[in-house]
Amino acid sequence: MIRLLKFFWWSFVAVICALVLGVSGAFLYLSPNLPSVDSLRSIQLQIPLRVFSSDGKLIAEFGEMRRSPIRFADIPPQFIQALLSAEDDNFLNHYGVDPSSLMRAATQLVKSGHIQTGGSTITMQVAKNYFLTSERSFSRKTSEILLALQIERELTKDEILELYVNKIYLGNRAYGIDAAAQVYYGKSIRDVSLAQMAMIAGLPKAPSRFNPLANPARAKERRDWILGRMYKLGKIDEASYQAALAEPLNASYHVPTPEVNAPYVAEMARAEMVGRYGGDAYTEGFRVTTTVPSDMQEMANKAILNGLTEYDERHGYRGPEARFPGKTHAAWQQELNKQRNLGALEPAIVTQVEKTGIKVLTRDGKDEEVAWDTMKWARPYINTNAQGRSPQSPADVAQVGDLVRLQRLDDGKLKFSQVPTAQSALVTLDPNNGAIRALVGGFSFEQSNYNRAMQAKRQPGSSFKPFIYSAALDSGYTASSLVNDAPIVFVDQYLDKEWRPKNDTNTFLGPIRLREALYKSRNLVSIRLLQAMGVDRTIDYITKFGFNKQDLPRNLSLALGTATLTPMEIATGWSTFANGGYKVNPYLIDRIESRSGETLFTANPARVPQGAEDNAGLPAAEQPISTSALPGEAPSALGEVAPPPQTPAVAERIVDNRTTYILTSMLQDVIKRGTGRRALALGRDDLAGKTGTTNESKDAWFSGYNADFVTTVWVGFDQPESLGRREYGGTAALPIWMKFMGAALHGRPSHAPAEPDGILSLRVDPVSGRAASPSTPNAYFELFKAEDSPPSVDELGNGVAPGSPLPADEAAPMDLF
Repeated sequence: MIRLLKFFWWSFVAVICALVLGVSGAFLYLSPNLPSVDSLRSIQLQIPLRVFSSDGKLIAEFGEMRRSPIRFADIPPQFIQALLSAEDDNFLNHYGVDPSSLMRAATQLVKSGHIQTGGSTITMQVAKNYFLTSERSFSRKTSEILLALQIERELTKDEILELYVNKIYLGNRAYGIDAAAQVYYGKSIRDVSLAQMAMIAGLPKAPSRFNPLANPARAKERRDWILGRMYKLGKIDEASYQAALAEPLNASYHVPTPEVNAPYVAEMARAEMVGRYGGDAYTEGFRVTTTVPSDMQEMANKAILNGLTEYDERHGYRGPEARFPGKTHAAWQQELNKQRNLGALEPAIVTQVEKTGIKVLTRDGKDEEVAWDTMKWARPYINTNAQGRSPQSPADVAQVGDLVRLQRLDDGKLKFSQVPTAQSALVTLDPNNGAIRALVGGFSFEQSNYNRAMQAKRQPGSSFKPFIYSAALDSGYTASSLVNDAPIVFVDQYLDKEWRPKNDTNTFLGPIRLREALYKSRNLVSIRLLQAMGVDRTIDYITKFGFNKQDLPRNLSLALGTATLTPMEIATGWSTFANGGYKVNPYLIDRIESRSGETLFTANPARVPQGAEDNAGLPAAEQPISTSALPGEAPSALGEVAPPPQTPAVAERIVDNRTTYILTSMLQDVIKRGTGRRALALGRDDLAGKTGTTNESKDAWFSGYNADFVTTVWVGFDQPESLGRREYGGTAALPIWMKFMGAALHGRPSHAPAEPDGILSLRVDPVSGRAASPSTPNAYFELFKAEDSPPSVDELGNGVAPGSPLPADEAAPMDLF
């Protein structure tokens, strides 16, 4: 017996020594490769990029992981108890490793021959989640144990739990308990019930198996088991236990729903953030605040939707997107599940055709009615310029099984519609600093993420003419200068061919004042101006507005708007007219904040100086030019606090403010008596603008402004083709502009640019364009720069009677020829 006892004793000692030697050897072998536990104190969890409107509403979220880190102090104590009951009820007592759990795992391995559980404590899971892979091997498990022991030595239990609850994956792209509470219950972990806490606490073991959305029965079983453990361990009383058990399974899928529909804005912000921070933009938890107010963006969305829909309805109904006759409701529902909303248009399948309208099945499974009155527009589409007969009943428009599109009106009713084939873009800028206030890049981002506001280079047509007229006013011409609107033939040295330009009406008005020529959009006048000023000289002038010289044709067709420019470039150039002659640059991101709320970047755009009227009347060359720094750059290192606020950058004056004031007056006449007369319906006296239509009506434009906003609208097809025989800037683009500007300026007082010093208002002879004497009949008042005011006829000293035309040799060459 003594020998046997000695044998067992020495065997036991040998086993212990072997274990000690093994652990020591493993430690010596693995410790050089183990990461520093101290790094856990400064670990940065992945948090998605979030983009907000200027008034703090969510526009979009970018990133694979949904995570909202939470501090330990903010975690409800009951959730901690639920989590420990489910995952590690001995957590507060062990030192990172629970021998009983490891022995249990080893026993299961011996019995089954494969690994069933790892026997991991919460501390060991922290070690694995932050430092190791999910590989199932003894070396990885050993590293996990060693790291857990180190973690317990260097961190408190509270710190370990905080790391754990913010890192774990809990299904449906939710990482961390607060993100899981948001995904499954639409609220913070601080606001969920005891039963919901138990549900979330049960997810770490197997997020897919116990997911309340994918496997509600298993999830409830797991939840109830955790509640039972909490009750058994004395963490909750019986009343709470029974109440939680009785609570129904009420989890549903919640995602951060954008509060503002601005996908093109979101994509622009995302691209800029990636340009600044690379791939870290998606994971560092940046909060980006844009310059776009939510209400103005929604106004722009609605204007584009209604404007394109109205254009599309004028050209007829192209028929259903697909037909599924003879199918059951269940089959139709399956087909609808494959569809998605495009813009504000919902898919639906016609289930009944009646005399008073149609009944449809919507994608959410509801049977709804569409009134016949909303379908009467649907004449059959033949081509862009022709439609069939008007429908006499719903049966002439739709059949059972048709897949159609519907627009939900403000009162909840449905309007029969279709997805427009034409596209549109809208850009609105603050002319005082270039801030983007609204931007729509197309009918539907889901249909096409091509941002036409920023990327579509199209010919602006007559909406480009104000740049030619601005050059003329800065070259000594006046609003009363007479230019001959008559046929002309050019053999242009740049075009190297004969060119016979004409007006869109094929009429000619003879000598005409510049003011009248602009609001009547006379092409020949613009060409004669450009010819007189010189193409190269005029291009040099126009590039000051921010245009790329390569986009401006080096020939006389430039006067007709044959440059290729984006809506954003046009709006930026027009901002100079609205702000009194200053060059501003468009910008979207107003502020970038870190995950901790520190401001990393604040925009400092070049802006129109306060008190700009102090320099009123000075020629552009004598205006002060800003030497301030450009807008601030993003910090060079992540987490770096932004430098102190910069001195506000002052915009450079590029045009005499008297020129822009006179030009604004001329552009106001476009609305009062020219091609933009429809805008009179807005009932405002502070609006200026210009239509633009290219050859064969392939592009329709309207740009306009008051002192608050500059808005440019383009309408056309992505692959250029005619919009239709009777479609122009005033019929296709202007209505969209009016819908937006009418809403944006509603309730705002009239705000036109202030009159600068150095402006004279003189009576002008309508025949000669010269200053009129008191006896001149039909004289009118015109605005002039002080140095450009015309002499009266009597002052010429040639004995010409007041009101008589000037002799040809005493008139400016362009006055008559």
